[in-house]
Amino acid sequence: MKITFFSSQKYDRIYFNKENEKFGFELEYFDASLDTYLANVITDSLAVCVFVNDKITSEVIEILASKGVKIIALRCAGFNNVDIDAASRHGIKVCRVPAYSPEAVAEHAIAMILTLNRKTHKAYNRVREQNFSLDGLLGFDIHKKSVGIIGMGRIGQAFCKIMLGFGCKIYASDVVTNNSLVEMGVEYTSLNHLYANSDIISLHCPLNQETKYLIDSKAISQMKNGVMLINTSRGALIKTEDVILALKKQKVGYLGIDVYEQEENLFFRDLSSSIILDDTIQRLMSFPNVLITAHQAFFTNEALTQIAECTLKNVKDLTNNKLAENGGLVV
Repeated sequence: MKITFFSSQKYDRIYFNKENEKFGFELEYFDASLDTYLANVITDSLAVCVFVNDKITSEVIEILASKGVKIIALRCAGFNNVDIDAASRHGIKVCRVPAYSPEAVAEHAIAMILTLNRKTHKAYNRVREQNFSLDGLLGFDIHKKSVGIIGMGRIGQAFCKIMLGFGCKIYASDVVTNNSLVEMGVEYTSLNHLYANSDIISLHCPLNQETKYLIDSKAISQMKNGVMLINTSRGALIKTEDVILALKKQKVGYLGIDVYEQEENLFFRDLSSSIILDDTIQRLMSFPNVLITAHQAFFTNEALTQIAECTLKNVKDLTNNKLAENGGLVV
């Protein structure tokens, strides 16, 4: 049984090949993203394995169905890039990895907060140039600051517990209240209250019709002056043009993003010798108080191991007409 991978990187091959020793699938890898053109090259594949920037449209799904593909396996948690209705119509099962080391993403969000605050990236470069001045490196105590967390799934909860360890006041927004976190002092509240009272706001919610452009000019206008925004979830949760305007007006004091709305044209590739035509990300990179990483929050040994194991287990379960044991079945 063959699984065809798209948007594959060197590390995907290493971790999936290692975990596949337990499963015995035939694995085929393509570096390019899945689209209508590449879908036509698929032969004799039971499943396709895709990542966050593959666009699995109804047209792509129609081709996959004609090729006999039975499973679309996402090696990530989000599935906003798949036309679920089209997959259902064609009888193709869609599965994902709902939880892979939530601590990996939570810890990266913390790293972005600490870096933006204490400017360690700038201090590192200064010292290498024998500049030991502290001018311009002033930060603030995170202890006792108010932190707003939007989305309290497994990643949001992991992030929350770390921030509680810093001694922060936590405001949380989610459709479900976790009573154990309430007992730890977390206050579940409305988005409006969270915006108005948080010094730091971190996004850990999925991207869907309700959350697209959740952070726009209206939301930002309710926030504290100088607020820190962190996004390690999905790029389109933030309306980029609105946050750029807020940065220019110093309404947003710090911005840390590991995701970007147009990242499929940039991330996961070396463009160091290319001219980047995306003026928006160039504008973002021009701000001294903006930190951008290239969708690396998930990138730990533990997470990659769990992603590979869970994805292959999902495919095995579905081929045996079993539900994916980890709750990863979408349709």
